[in-house]
Amino acid sequence: MTVSSVASEKPNDISLSLYRAIWRWHFFAGLLVIPFMLNLAVTGSLYLFKDEIDNTVFAYRNVVQARGEAMAPSLLVANAEAAEPGSKAIRYRASATPVQSVRVTVGTGHGNVLVYVDPYGGSVLSKVGEKEEFNWVVKKIHSLDFFGSAFNRIVEAVGGLALILVVTGFYLWWPRKQTGGVMSVRGTPDKRVFWRDVHAVTGAVAGALIFFLAITGMPWSGYWGSQVNTTLTNAGLGYPSQLWDDVPVSKIPTGEVLTNAGWTVENAPLPISVSNGSAPAGIDQIVASAAAAGMVPGFEVSLPSGMDGVYTAAVFPEDIAKQRTIHFDQYTGKPLVDIKFADYGTGAKAIELGIGVHQGEYLGLANQIVMLMTCVAIMLTSVSAIVMWWKRRPSGRFGVPPMPSQRSVFAILTLVILGFGVLFPLTGFAILTMLVIDQLILRIPSPLKRVFS
Repeated sequence: MTVSSVASEKPNDISLSLYRAIWRWHFFAGLLVIPFMLNLAVTGSLYLFKDEIDNTVFAYRNVVQARGEAMAPSLLVANAEAAEPGSKAIRYRASATPVQSVRVTVGTGHGNVLVYVDPYGGSVLSKVGEKEEFNWVVKKIHSLDFFGSAFNRIVEAVGGLALILVVTGFYLWWPRKQTGGVMSVRGTPDKRVFWRDVHAVTGAVAGALIFFLAITGMPWSGYWGSQVNTTLTNAGLGYPSQLWDDVPVSKIPTGEVLTNAGWTVENAPLPISVSNGSAPAGIDQIVASAAAAGMVPGFEVSLPSGMDGVYTAAVFPEDIAKQRTIHFDQYTGKPLVDIKFADYGTGAKAIELGIGVHQGEYLGLANQIVMLMTCVAIMLTSVSAIVMWWKRRPSGRFGVPPMPSQRSVFAILTLVILGFGVLFPLTGFAILTMLVIDQLILRIPSPLKRVFS
């Protein structure tokens, strides 16, 4: 073999090694995330249509007939408390439209209960445990919070791995002289190439949207999201902390008193009410004040807890520009802190916009349909990956893609991916764990070495 032929083959060898290294990492990332991605896609599809589900499946408690004037909030709260003897109201959600019920959250000895009340007649339509309400359960399963905070950390790692899957997937899909499997599907369902092409073409078409869903879901994650929230606030890019400069504050975050606090304000502290000897303002005055201030219908009001507690009225509608949170002194009924979307920093506005689109709330039905199709694409790529792997793997073995001949290529790629893990620490921990296990299996003689080959 001549020197020139050796030189011409070296780039090809490096290219093949890079392809195999990326394929191996794509395989490992997929192996870890597919079950969780399927959960995110199914529950996310349901949550996109939470309002439609409420107004159809659960219309008996959410939809009423508009007639005359609505009753005073205090009377509706009293009826809700009477429906659960010994309970105490902790939140009041006003009707978003004239045909929507009022929802009162009451605290009981066995947990919070949602009581749905007809705002015109005052009758109790239905009640359900807060942790048994359909959309609450779907959302908590989506984030795995339903199973505890430790499981939520798994979703955070999955989000980062999904970003790696999209990037490596694009590289593997990129056309290399082949004509099929780029934008067309070859073969029939009994052939592996059919499922390979379904996986590749679906991922290529929807990859950017899958990446968008993954990155916009990260702010809600327990560790990374909290760190970003704090960093933006400290940099003046989050919630406007200067609004609290002249107001005494508690150590209770806003997220603890609302059913669904917006991402930007969930960690903002509640201010404190100072007694002036007068009788406390009632819920009627606060609801009227919130409406008069221009807060859009459908806002929720949390009632004061303790002598220094405050009323907090908040709304996070589909039009993110109308997000608003107002904390009212429980004695004077006057606003202590009034936060509008326009007051948010640049970083918070960008994240809130991403979250709104992620949840299908910003651009109407078109937004919901695009996000639904993205969820369907996640399901299709996940299922096709499983079938493709099953058809490719040798009998009795996992069929892990082979290590590249140029080990240095795999090492450099690993360092790049670990660098990505620095940005998303829990993802980095998952990558590091996966790498250690992989190397132990490769280097220590055992039956596992054959099984994982």
